[in-house]
Amino acid sequence: MHSDHSDSANGIRRRDLMAGGLILAGTARAAPGPRAGSDIYQSIGVRPLINCEGVITIVGGSLTLPEVKRAMDEASRQYVHIDELADAVGNRLAELTGAEWGIVTSGCAAAMTHGTSACITGGDPEKLQRLPDLTGLKDEVVVPRYCRNVYDHAVRMLGVKMVEVETPRELEAGLSPRTAMIYMFLGNASEPENREAGQTLSLETVAGLAGPKGVPILVDCAAERLSNEYLKRGASLLAYSGGKLLRGPQCAGLLLGRKDLVKAAWINAAPHHSFGRPMKVGKEEMMGMLAAVEMWMKRDHQAEWKQWRGWVDYIAVRVGKAPGVTAEVFVPDTPTQPCPRVRISWDGARLGITGKEAETLLFEGSPRIRVSRAQGSRREGRASSFILLPVMMSPGDEKMVAERVYALLSNPPKIQEQRPEGPPSNVAGQWSVEMEFLAGSAQHTLFLEQQGSELRGTHKGSFLSGDLRGFVEGRAIRFRSSQRYEGSYLNYEFSGLVESDSMHGIVSDISTITPGEYGEARWSARRHRYAEPAGPVWNRPRKA
Repeated sequence: MHSDHSDSANGIRRRDLMAGGLILAGTARAAPGPRAGSDIYQSIGVRPLINCEGVITIVGGSLTLPEVKRAMDEASRQYVHIDELADAVGNRLAELTGAEWGIVTSGCAAAMTHGTSACITGGDPEKLQRLPDLTGLKDEVVVPRYCRNVYDHAVRMLGVKMVEVETPRELEAGLSPRTAMIYMFLGNASEPENREAGQTLSLETVAGLAGPKGVPILVDCAAERLSNEYLKRGASLLAYSGGKLLRGPQCAGLLLGRKDLVKAAWINAAPHHSFGRPMKVGKEEMMGMLAAVEMWMKRDHQAEWKQWRGWVDYIAVRVGKAPGVTAEVFVPDTPTQPCPRVRISWDGARLGITGKEAETLLFEGSPRIRVSRAQGSRREGRASSFILLPVMMSPGDEKMVAERVYALLSNPPKIQEQRPEGPPSNVAGQWSVEMEFLAGSAQHTLFLEQQGSELRGTHKGSFLSGDLRGFVEGRAIRFRSSQRYEGSYLNYEFSGLVESDSMHGIVSDISTITPGEYGEARWSARRHRYAEPAGPVWNRPRKA
């Protein structure tokens, strides 16, 4: 491992910048209890932050609109029959959105689960009671490969088999009496086309093949702008997050679309006693979500865009004055979080700080700032950068962000890094690994190939397996691995020390998307020793 230098005015310990230290470093000693007011989080030892990452759940999603909070407060003061409320809210959502009907759910993921349930059961109470036992029921969901993502776990949790397809021919072959629905996620990339072969799995193509067979299509629209465009293009159901661009209740979402399917989805949800009972929404969330949709129709979206553009332009001009730093304003071609943003780039070797290190310092500094997609590694020599999104910033944030980022990059701290002395330890071979998690353990296996200090190989978990890459310097070892399961990639970042035929250390980043999502784990490993073969040993053939 790198040497542990003391903090000083001239240097920062690189160890303090490791991702594993972020969780505890952002909190202070807990105070006696919360205090109402602007310092409510500080009163219990938690520091708020400026959100330049976007509508991300791990940092609180969005800031709830005042109209939404008022609606929730008023809704909390009276009793109402929940089914009657759902019927009235559904009718009003239909009027506002152009969908046939709608329900409020406990988030986009819940909307996807309820929608899947509706497509499996059609609202049949006997089938609902059997979930997630799918024996004799429709138990497959077809999904274009480019639509696979970590969030489709909300579909898989019902026990369905995900049938991946890549071409119209594969899609047509994949549709059968066992197909409950088709799942699509279009937010992160344009729908792919293979013009040379004349093939496409756009929503229109999928709808053209699914429609005649009566197979519904659910589109995951979590962080997208509220629109009925996908319904017009052939979708049957749309799932939205309420706590993102809509700025509704953080624990709410929407399922919109065909009235029969949405009503069947509501039967699966609380207060009814079915698979979806744990995904409860109250009268407060229902009225708050309706208020958010009402406000979406009234908000001046062009003025919001103009404000966002002004903020990123201000940041770009200020930060771009730092020597060696480039600030580029751009608009990505994606419906997810559609807004201008600014990419801050520099030569990490020249400035002596990488994007990842800058991200950590901004997160730990004052004001505390969360950025997006930080890149850059000293060892790999990649260009350094991070991105700032304005969509969840508040007026005045742009000035604090611009000054903080400019100050950091115009005079970056010296981040001390001392590599271990001596030749790299020999770690090539097979290793038996003991992983210690929060409340359990597991046996993993490493197969390491070594060329000098560079490592590559395979990390085999209890069920999954994936490639790894890393390095060993002296006794210090560090490597990353990635293992795919369905639509997710489970990432590990190992660091530790080599002791002859043993190793030990921590996994500081176990995640699918969010760094450190699953906390830390401890690991220890022993080199596998192969037993001598039983029976006679054959002599090596002699050379002629």
